[in-house]
Amino acid sequence: MPAAGRVAGAVADEPLVVFTPSGRRGRFPAGTPLLAAARRLGVDLDSVCGGRGICTRCQVRVSEGEFAKHGIVSAEDHLTGLSDRERRQLATRRLKEGHRLSCQARIAGDLVADVPETSQVHRQIVRKRAAARNIRIDPLVRPMYVEVPPPDLAHPAGHLRRLKESLRQGFGVRVTEADLHAVRKLHSTLEAGGYRATAFVRDRRRLVDLRPGFRDRVFGLAVDVGSTTLAVHLCDLLSGEVLASLGRMNPQIRFGEDLMSRVSFAMMNEDGAAEMTQAVREALNELAVEAAAAAGVEPADVLEVAIAGNPVMHHLLLGLDPAPLGFAPFALATDEGTELAAADIGLGLGPAARAYVLPCIAGHVGADAAGVVLSEMPYRKKEITLIVDVGTNAELVLGNAERLLAASSPTGPAFEGAQLSCGQRAAPGVIERVRIDPVTLEPRYRVIGDERWSDEPGWDPAPSGICGSGIVEAIAELFLAGIVHPDGAIDGSLAQRSARVVPDGRTFTYVIRAGEPEIAITQNDVRQIQLAKAALYAGARLLMDRMGIDAVDRVTLAGAFGSQIDPKYALLLGMVPDCEPGRVTSAGNAAGTGARIALLNRRLRRELERRVRGIEKVETAVEPRFQEHFVDAMAIPHRSAPYAKLRAAVDLPPPPPAPAGRATRRRRSGGGARHSR
Repeated sequence: MPAAGRVAGAVADEPLVVFTPSGRRGRFPAGTPLLAAARRLGVDLDSVCGGRGICTRCQVRVSEGEFAKHGIVSAEDHLTGLSDRERRQLATRRLKEGHRLSCQARIAGDLVADVPETSQVHRQIVRKRAAARNIRIDPLVRPMYVEVPPPDLAHPAGHLRRLKESLRQGFGVRVTEADLHAVRKLHSTLEAGGYRATAFVRDRRRLVDLRPGFRDRVFGLAVDVGSTTLAVHLCDLLSGEVLASLGRMNPQIRFGEDLMSRVSFAMMNEDGAAEMTQAVREALNELAVEAAAAAGVEPADVLEVAIAGNPVMHHLLLGLDPAPLGFAPFALATDEGTELAAADIGLGLGPAARAYVLPCIAGHVGADAAGVVLSEMPYRKKEITLIVDVGTNAELVLGNAERLLAASSPTGPAFEGAQLSCGQRAAPGVIERVRIDPVTLEPRYRVIGDERWSDEPGWDPAPSGICGSGIVEAIAELFLAGIVHPDGAIDGSLAQRSARVVPDGRTFTYVIRAGEPEIAITQNDVRQIQLAKAALYAGARLLMDRMGIDAVDRVTLAGAFGSQIDPKYALLLGMVPDCEPGRVTSAGNAAGTGARIALLNRRLRRELERRVRGIEKVETAVEPRFQEHFVDAMAIPHRSAPYAKLRAAVDLPPPPPAPAGRATRRRRSGGGARHSR
């Protein structure tokens, strides 16, 4: 079984091809059709016409520029020129401008090829739905119906002055500012409504829009800009009801799967940051328009937007230079809450729409972490809570009403299925739950979209891969069954006992599903998850050190991945410090919930800005003990932490002995685990 991302028989001077968002890569002879390369690597790329250029489902887009992570420069001319069939499909607009048919294009040089969602057979499920939540409604924008006296020669006051007076008398508000576009439409709107109109007033002082007649609804959009996924929730600002929720993969993935890869792309390519800004703005605008259509709402009726995102996403969305976030001291251009016209970030919702971007906490703890803080409100609680927003860059908040600390930890994309031998993003037909019999060593599993287990009668889906929650459960189950040792090694001696354990070069692999496609957990897969979970634990442990505590009262898992993982398995792997299993819970998409709270309650928006400034930031990249905690946390669940609360609930194998001379190796390592930042 070849290692993930390597093509058997490849030689070093053959072009390197990297497919995003899967991260699969391999070297191929020049002249190889791109579709053939994708199939050899197991890339999820659709095609139904047998490579004849008819169906146009195999479209890809070349990412241009220098990609330091892969050590290559990618360019459009690293594919052969347009074929006659591609030109015909371009003329009929079935082939999108700037895209190529992978069945027609042949490899001519190093290449990063992005497979858009529309070209994927197993399209990702964006698991960032709006959670049910009681939110006190106090929106920034309110509709106010007024009857305005018509113009009178005896009292020659302008339309705006008469409207202001009507608002003062009817609602007790003193409008002191008015947007120019609202003033421009005053005469026509009042005339159309017989001088009966609905004024939309922001913060009880600014006229932002005017509509003829009576209107009793106004809408807003809560947005979570994640490094992997984008999610929008269209809300009724007066009732708080979520009318539509949509999501898609962040198109910036084609520039780099993790944040630092995107920062590198911006630094090494003159227009790199601008390209990424344009990509995310276009995607958000499309989502906003689609959400409005799904709710039966005119885009121009969406007057308020609240946005959460990590610091790199925050800067790229606003068109700010992300390069300073790539090196210490990780300086933000701004850490304050930002208000601006929605049109300034490419949202075509009409001239009245305003956007609010939540404040950032620090250089690598962004507006998404601020959204989590607003959602969970640890500053109102006595118990010490650890909140972990699990993503390609995990963000952690620890504390209570007395003190709050925050940090980020570079976990990478492994938790989301990327860069693993059979890993996929969450999509129908992908394995998400795994159980392994400790006696027979036989697995059973469940796929997304089917509640049945694979050993139940009538079960027939053929899974295409395994997603992040599935890989975590699989490795934890392998550990409980004794197939994976506490140090992470797959026990090759079990190959005599079970056909599931097979040799794989110098290591061993556990086969979950034989056949085509084969789905297996390789030794490299285990290592990738160990690295990710060790970084997560080390970040949490640093916060506990700074707080002066050895235990937490509660652990809250947030984010698209965090909301899907079983808390038991998070503890089993040692992703988070020991805690009572019943007190490890999921908060769902807490960053998105925080954006929704900021959208619906203006006072809590201001409260968040005050609280964020009081959060202490611990910078893991320069903390000398990060490497020490990281090394210990590589073991499952941990080399030295007893995990007594977990052991009281689950029968665990004993931890491995600490190797002799470990402290010396730590001193020599020089913080090697921090390179992934």
